[in-house]
Amino acid sequence: MPAGMKPLEKFLKKQTSALGRAGGGPGGAGGPGAGGGGGADKAGGGNAASRRRASLSRVVPFFREPSPEGGQAREVFSPDSEEAPPWPPAATSLNGSACGDVRSPSLSSDEQSSEASLAAESVGGSCGGTGASGGAAIHADTPENIMLAVLDSVAGKRYINCTETLLDDFMLTHPIFLTADTFQQVLLQQFCLPYGEVGDGEEPGEGGRGQPDGEAESDDTHRKRAVLSVAFRYLEMYRELLQEEGDKFPKELYACALRELSRHPDLVDDVVKLERWTQILRCPCNEEKESRRKQVRPLFRHFRRIDACLQPREAFRGSDEIFCRVYTPDHSYVTIRSRLSCRVGDILALVREKLQYSDEQPMLPAKLVLVAVTSAGEKAVFRPSDEAVFTTLGVNTHLFTCQPSELDSLLPLPEEIHWTPGDSKLHDMSAEEVANQLVAFDWELFSCVHEVEFVCYVFHGERSRWRPLNLELVLQRCSEVQHWVATETLQCQSLPKRVQLLRKFIKIAALCKQQQDLLSFLAVLLGLDNPALSRLRLTWEGLPGKFRKQFQQFENITDPSRNHKSYRDLISALTPPLIPFTPLLLKDLTFLHESCKTFHGQLVNFEKMHKVAEMVRCIRRYRSGQLVTDTETSPSHLQTKAYVRQLHVIDNQNLLFDLSCKLEPRDS
Repeated sequence: MPAGMKPLEKFLKKQTSALGRAGGGPGGAGGPGAGGGGGADKAGGGNAASRRRASLSRVVPFFREPSPEGGQAREVFSPDSEEAPPWPPAATSLNGSACGDVRSPSLSSDEQSSEASLAAESVGGSCGGTGASGGAAIHADTPENIMLAVLDSVAGKRYINCTETLLDDFMLTHPIFLTADTFQQVLLQQFCLPYGEVGDGEEPGEGGRGQPDGEAESDDTHRKRAVLSVAFRYLEMYRELLQEEGDKFPKELYACALRELSRHPDLVDDVVKLERWTQILRCPCNEEKESRRKQVRPLFRHFRRIDACLQPREAFRGSDEIFCRVYTPDHSYVTIRSRLSCRVGDILALVREKLQYSDEQPMLPAKLVLVAVTSAGEKAVFRPSDEAVFTTLGVNTHLFTCQPSELDSLLPLPEEIHWTPGDSKLHDMSAEEVANQLVAFDWELFSCVHEVEFVCYVFHGERSRWRPLNLELVLQRCSEVQHWVATETLQCQSLPKRVQLLRKFIKIAALCKQQQDLLSFLAVLLGLDNPALSRLRLTWEGLPGKFRKQFQQFENITDPSRNHKSYRDLISALTPPLIPFTPLLLKDLTFLHESCKTFHGQLVNFEKMHKVAEMVRCIRRYRSGQLVTDTETSPSHLQTKAYVRQLHVIDNQNLLFDLSCKLEPRDS
């Protein structure tokens, strides 16, 4: 690459020690631009309570910079003094205490980096401040008491100026500190309690003391309406996820509301609404349910169906059934049909059932293990208790089953190792069509991600009640596009055609940026800066000056210095709807999670919950409208659509370097 083109290794080469501590780990030969095998490298290791879903480490750059002394990793802060951090700084607590330093998230490790800190809210003081609820302070407290405070504020009892923000903060973040079962039980208990037992810490019966019966009855009705209001908000926000679990909670609440209807006739409209919710969650729609049961749910590379990949992408749920190939050491395979959330032990049972009918397996081994094998030959053994492993697999990672003694003999599939150079299909496709299809597919994937998946991914990992299945597929897609750029270019033997591909990829990136798809825009740029591609001096020198200048401008947007200021300036200037660079969103959330405590003893730091909710609301704003995409259905259009949705890529960095050195030897 010409000297004027600044490489992006700073953005890629360092992986986060924070991820390693939390469980993702770098894994493999490097970050996304460096290839480095599949995303299941760490899937079998570590503690379930601390492991992060492995796919994040494929696309998220480093979080922390090693200290100059070679000791523990230190957090870095690099924005200008004039630049505001990506979330509002916490105010000092009412008693003047603070829980420690909170630094702005940064990926920069250059000379401009300088350490600074923001005083965080004390978990022992008022953690709500004026920002958390528009003037209604929520103190650090136990999870159940925070929930009661929210109910009081909705009822207008404790905080007269309660705003929508407070309730939204609680709804978005309560899975962090309050399990769904506990949340539902508290709502049921509060609805059934008489008014006199739900006062501000008074003894049972004290709340209604001295009030006329009519006023107490009115307050009781008002309180029950507040509980139902919170319940409706919960059912609305988590509707798709709760459909997986049936109608137990709304059914129980509906039964309680029916019993109270004779004493509180004003609740009749709420009871009717609650009855509708029981029907919605019990039977989402028979036709839709039957359609989803019959539909093949293709993941990117684990089972191919062209007709299925052309269908609009729908959100994955744990109960969805998919087809998947599981290979044996001799590279034969069995095809199983499994729930997406299936446990590894159940997958092995399905494999054993298939193998017992195979002539090639006259005797089944006493013990089988499930292994993820990347194209680089890296292996990760899953435990029988692991769940939902399909979406954690890397781009060219496949599932193998074998006896423990056969682990060392497992090899990647031959088609993942031996690639035949040839002309790219991209030569016959217009950059506009390819860009349109990239944007359309990215929008489908991003729209399928429930906003709570971002919270569950970072804060709970594998302990989450709801698996971030759709978010993991977005991350997988980001990695896939990066490797696609390098694969297509390095497979091209002709120098003029390689230059032509570089021009086309830069044009595709420009069109994605123009259509506000920053996910593919940055993924294409990171692919162009893959070390195996950036070293092709003769290829880059053949690039016309116009495209060289445009690529330099795009590289400035990926500059990680000053807390990714260029990227943040770009996205702040765009009007939703848009597709953000999702790995950076997760990086910001991860930094926030690790920069200050969630709990102090049994007390929840609600100021931290407010900041998390603010980030999630940014994601909600990005999807506040419908992104307009091309809907043409010509034969060439469908061919491009199928190509873009099932990319064939090399994610083995060693293999990419081999191809690169054959095109332009090191001594040339």
